[in-house]
Parts: sequence; C-alpha cells; structure tokens
Amino acid sequence: MEQTFQSAYQEEERRLNETISEIDRQLERLRGIEIYTGHDFTEQVLEAGREEKRQSLAKSLTAPYFGRLDFQGNGDGEPKPLYIGKIGVDQAEVGDQPMVIDWRAPIASVFYSFTGGDDPAAYEAPEGTIEGLVYLKRNLVIRKQILERVSDTYDRSSDQPAVSDEFLVYRLGENKDNKLRDIVSTIQAEQDKIIRAAKNTALIIQGVAGSGKTTVALHRLAYLLYQYKEQVTAEKMIIFAPNHMFLDYISDVLPELGVGDIQQSTFADWALKLLDIELPLADASETLDYWFESDGGMPEVNDEVPGRFKGSTLFMKMIRDCLESMEDASVPEADFMPWEGAVLKRSTILHWFNDEYKPYPLAKRKERVMARIHRWVEMELKKSPSAAALKERKKKAAQREKSYASKWPKYEPLVLYKQMFKAVKLQAGWPEELLAQIPESVLKSTQKDLKKDIIREEDLPALIYMQYLLNDISGDQRFDHIVIDEAQDFSPFQVAVLDLFVKGHSFTILGDLSQGIHAYRGVHRWEEMSSLFADEETAYFALTRSYRSTMEIIEFANRILEKGVNSDLLAVPVFRSGSPVRMIPYGNAAEMRLDSLREGMRKLSSGEYRTVAILTRTLKEAKALYEQLLPEVPELHLIDGGKQAYEGGLSVLPVYLSKGLEFDAVIVADADPIHYGASAWDAKLMYVGCTRALHELWLMHDGPLPEYLQNMHEDIAVTGW
Repeated sequence: MEQTFQSAYQEEERRLNETISEIDRQLERLRGIEIYTGHDFTEQVLEAGREEKRQSLAKSLTAPYFGRLDFQGNGDGEPKPLYIGKIGVDQAEVGDQPMVIDWRAPIASVFYSFTGGDDPAAYEAPEGTIEGLVYLKRNLVIRKQILERVSDTYDRSSDQPAVSDEFLVYRLGENKDNKLRDIVSTIQAEQDKIIRAAKNTALIIQGVAGSGKTTVALHRLAYLLYQYKEQVTAEKMIIFAPNHMFLDYISDVLPELGVGDIQQSTFADWALKLLDIELPLADASETLDYWFESDGGMPEVNDEVPGRFKGSTLFMKMIRDCLESMEDASVPEADFMPWEGAVLKRSTILHWFNDEYKPYPLAKRKERVMARIHRWVEMELKKSPSAAALKERKKKAAQREKSYASKWPKYEPLVLYKQMFKAVKLQAGWPEELLAQIPESVLKSTQKDLKKDIIREEDLPALIYMQYLLNDISGDQRFDHIVIDEAQDFSPFQVAVLDLFVKGHSFTILGDLSQGIHAYRGVHRWEEMSSLFADEETAYFALTRSYRSTMEIIEFANRILEKGVNSDLLAVPVFRSGSPVRMIPYGNAAEMRLDSLREGMRKLSSGEYRTVAILTRTLKEAKALYEQLLPEVPELHLIDGGKQAYEGGLSVLPVYLSKGLEFDAVIVADADPIHYGASAWDAKLMYVGCTRALHELWLMHDGPLPEYLQNMHEDIAVTGW
C-alpha cells in the first residue's frame, strides 16, 4: 500500500513539474511580446486576448490543478488522464489535449458527480450526452508549486473501498481566516447540480447552516460566465448581500476563480443610487434596537408590521392600482389657452395622452404630451400678424405652458409616496378606497417618518417600483443574473422589483428559513418567493449536508431546531468528529461571569484556532463585555454593525450580527432563559449562534438553560469544563 502511494506521489510530482515548466514557458513567451498601445482595433483585440492569457497563466502557475480524472469515453481506446483546475491551460501545440481542463467544462462535471461504483458515468456536451467509465478519481493539494497531498477517492483497479469523504474532511479541518474561500476542489454532487443549472431560471436554494450555499452561488456565477459567454457579462451580474461586512467577507472568492467585475451591493445601496434621492437612509440600528434589544424579548410579528406589509405583493398591487387610477385625473380639466384666441381642446390633449402615447409610462407620457403642446404652440406662433404680437404671444405662452405643467400630478416617486401616506396634501385622483388598505399603525409611523424626510429600507421597494411604473427601465439598468444571499431576510416585494431588472428571471436566491431571525421583514415560507414566478420559471433545491461544523456541533444544533424551532429542516453532518459541545456554568457572582468568559477566550485562542468569537444576546452587552475585556485582550475586535470588513482574530458581537460569518471557535454567552426565551424566534437566534462554530462550541450560562437545551446530555456528547 505504501509502495503504491509512493509511486502515485512520484508520478504526480513529475506531471506537476512538467506542467509548471510548460506554463512558465508559455508565460515567458507572452511576456516577451511587446504590449500594444496603439489605436488599431484588431491589434487592440489581440492584445486584450494576450493580456487575459498572461493573467490566467500567472494564476495557474502556483497551483495549476487540484484533481485528476481518468476517463474512457465510449469508443475511446484507452482511459485518458484529465487534470482539472480553476483555469484551463492549453498545450502550446494546436490540437493536443488541454494540459489543464477548466473546472467549468462539461467533462469536468464527472469529477464532481461521480461518487464511485462500476456503472458508467455521463456528462452533457454540446454534441450530446457522452458516456464512459471512470478509472481513477484523485484529489491533489498543490501549494506554491509543491505537491502536498495525493488522495485517491476512487480507483477501479483497487480492491480497497472508496473513501470519497477523506479528502473533504481533510479540507474542512483547516482553520478559518477572515475571508470566505472557494471550494472548487471539493464541490459535491448536489452542489454541482445547482452550479450548472440552466441560466433563465429563478433558483431557490434552501440550505442548512454550513451547507456552502453562498460559495455555491458564487461558483455558479463563474460557471454562467463560462457556459454562456456569448450571452452574459460579469459587469451585468450582481450579488446582493445583507451588509458591507458580508460583502468584504466573500470578496476573495470570485478573484480566486479568475472572475472579476461582478457587481456586489446591498439592496439599499443599489436602490438609493437608482432613485438618485438625496435624503439619507434611516440608520438601520434603530430597527435592530426595536426588534433585538428590547428587554421584553421580540415584539409580536404579523403581516401588519411595517416591514412585512411594505414588503408584501399586496402593497405592490396597491401601488400599481393607485397609479393606474391616477391616469384619469392626470390631464388638467380645462382647455389650454397660450394666449387669448388660441385654444387647444382638452379632448385633443386627452387623445394624445390616452391613445397616441398610451404605451409610454406615466412620466414619459406627460413629457411627450407637454412636448406636443409646445410644438402646437410653435405652429400657432407662426400665424402671428406682426413681430410685436409674436413677441407678446411668446412671452404669454411660456408662462402659461409652465402654469399648465404645474397642474399635472408630480410624477416623482418620493412625492407620490408621501401623498400615499398623507404626509403631504393629496392631489386629485388618489383613490381613498385603496389607501384605506394601509394598516393604521403603518400609516401613522410612515407618515411621521416622511414628514421628517426619513426613508427606511422597507420603503425602497415601493419607491423603486414607482420609479419603474413612471419611467420604465433603460437597457443599461438590466442585469444578466442576480444572486440574493440571506434571501429569507428579503421581502417578496424586493424580489418582484428585482425581477423587473433582470433578463429571463435569472436568479440564484439562497437562504435558510431556520436562520430567519428578521421575520419582521423577511419571508416565513419559500412559497412567498416561488409564487412570484411561473412553475416553469423556477426551481427549488435543498442543501441538507453541512460542511462547516463538526458532527458534535451539528447534532447539537439539530436538536435546537427540533425542540426549539419545531423544524424538520435538519442538517446531515459530514463525518468530521471533534470536541464535545461544552455547557459551562459561570457561578453566582457577576465577576465570575467575566472571569469565565475571559478564561474561555484565553483557552480557545491559545492553541491552533485563529478566529474565536464571543456572541452576546444584545449589542449593549457586547459593548460592555468588549470594554471589560479590552485591557487584557488588546487584540479584541468589537463587531457592532458599523464595520466595513471582518478582521478575523478575536471578536465579540451580538448573535444577530453573526449571521453569515463563521469562526474556528464560538462562545455563546448567557445561554439562559432570560436571554433566550422559549419562542421559536429565540431558538433561531441560538441556532444561528451555535452554527457559527467550525471546530469548537461552548455555551456559558448562569442558572438553568433554555428549555430546548435541557437534557441534551441524554443524547448528545455535552460536557462542562
């Protein structure tokens, strides 16, 4: 066995050296060609191609590939060894088999989908389905041109069983830094199906904590750019993430895959830029304070709280109905008279507005009608009997055109939105029976905000939709594909609005209902999203395998879902065992709490763990703990929602700001019924906190545990200090 391994290692080392030499030779040749800076278009195109090749070869040089697949297609004489990497590398000689196959190529899908056995494997190629036999599937770890690991997950000639999880467990066991990394070498079969799904589909992905859904979505972007290179561009793709820290956290994945220029934004930033509104957005911390910092726990959530109502398709329909009702009252009542003796009948203006310019949205219809009126005035001016009369009529006409235009409704989203909530005087045409659908509490709170020129994030979908109904969308505002991360915190209205801005309903919508801690504005069921699309326009995937945490942590978190959340969306762990979950009492005195947390962080950070976090229930508690620990732990970071980047290392933060992040080790502070009550929402907060941990999870508490954590010792390995 040892001899076989040595032989395989030596074989792969020779192949690696040959590959590096060839890449280096090609790179030197390209670098030796003088960079063209002239104005000839053909030469510019050729230079762009050479520069792209230079960059891809340079990226390939340190780690050209990560996998080998020996595949014999039906009709082939012998199995061919195929080496798979992040970026494809051709042989210098035309017609030779590629030296490295791009992981997105059709044949590379076999590397991900094949899990062993004697049956044939197949992949979809442009010429149709290709079948064949897999003889060897080998994982390789190459760092800085050094072959560090060779791991065979399948060998047809061997009598040893397949060990498909061995390499995966090895990679998952690596410690975490402050950035999300690509998983191109460990993509699993169920993830690969999502990555390679058809473009014009609204994919909805329910993924348990740690299932890799964010990384899968990013790899899907890279795949779409490769597979549909003639139809999509990176500049026309966008990722919507919950906050700037999350965007920074995922920022390295796409460059590692050789993909750049994909837009990354929060929904609020995108919407404000599109609306071009100068008013600042209300500080989100006020909303977070209301829902997460209240002493009495989370206030009641129903469909009439502002976030849920304003995020509903009911509100969307109400806006559309209101603006359609305003059409009849758009044209001022009287005829237009630019000067005495000249009359443009209202019936003519109505004909222009309701018939000739009917296809245009309201604001553009008004613009075209006013331009048509101006042209009519210019024609009438030509009939003036004298130069003096012409001068007088021009002056009067200009004044009366301006006066006439002011009698039309103001087709500006913010103005109409203020009128809808009666924050300013209503213009003619507003249908009171439709406005009566707004819940009284929502009407009052929004009216109060708008009178002070305060806009909240929950108002943005409505304002964007009004902008669309009034002005339509220009071609450069449309996207080829949209990724929505943490989609359970998005509203149906947000997704419906974004659907107006994307071609072919091309979405990747991913989230986890069990982490739906923002239930006051997010969805409670995925049907709220899928119902926005026709059946043939959408597809649903469930990722149940969790790759982030150890078996002990996942089993512990699953019990929280079962007993606290009452959910059956449980995670299936990869076989990676670690330390038992620890439930550690503080003791009675307040100083013992601080001593315990300080000692816990010291123990966890003194070993191999690079990222350790203490999660508190509220931001207030996080700030207090940070101030207490900082003198003795000067490298400690406070994450309070205001930071643009996650810095790694040691952190303290409220549990509701930890979603989307992950740490080597986590301490959940104050795991007691006072901080985490019996509601499903409290249990979701606890679940989010526990599933941030990759390797080690400690829960510290004073007194009893929440009901859904009690008696855990009976079924799960749980220990104290």
